[in-house]
Amino acid sequence: MFTGLVEEVGSVASIEPLDDAVRIRIGAETVLAGVEFGDSIAVDGVCLTVVEATENSFTADVMLETLRRSRIGEYKEATLVNLERALAVGDRLGGHIVQGHVDAVATLQHRSPGEHWDVLRFSLPEKVRKYVVEKGSITISGISLTVSAVGDGWFEVSLIPATLQATTAGSWKSGDSVNIEVDIIAKYVENMVRH
Repeated sequence: MFTGLVEEVGSVASIEPLDDAVRIRIGAETVLAGVEFGDSIAVDGVCLTVVEATENSFTADVMLETLRRSRIGEYKEATLVNLERALAVGDRLGGHIVQGHVDAVATLQHRSPGEHWDVLRFSLPEKVRKYVVEKGSITISGISLTVSAVGDGWFEVSLIPATLQATTAGSWKSGDSVNIEVDIIAKYVENMVRH
């Protein structure tokens, strides 16, 4: 489990295609502290398992299912990614409950820069529309954010300078794709009501 509070921006060091998967190596620093084989690290909001770690990188295997549901299949060497280690018992939950299970890929439609924040409008895939509500939580490429507006086929978030500087969000352009994870609580509520 994660919080959606990005610890650092890393970089894709290499991608090795396998039969039905890829092995990806990510350059990093902060998230490597104390990392061991089998630990979980969220890469742009995707929970990946560390299979190897060095002083300045870690390697993870990404299966076909994850490649289909996320934007990892678009990665190239030097792609910047948001990184977060798994939450430890007793840590503060400063963002919201993030599983690292991407629900959809969305596209940045428009960016409105402001004096103190930027408003970003994203496409809203129909399969997750019912889980996205104004003032609700959403994870965009591993960043815990609050939905500031929702419309027909789109949603918006407002980003403060700290988020723009500490994550990849500051460099996103119209047409860029991002990983989306909706609030797990909404999915559980829906399931309980349905049954």
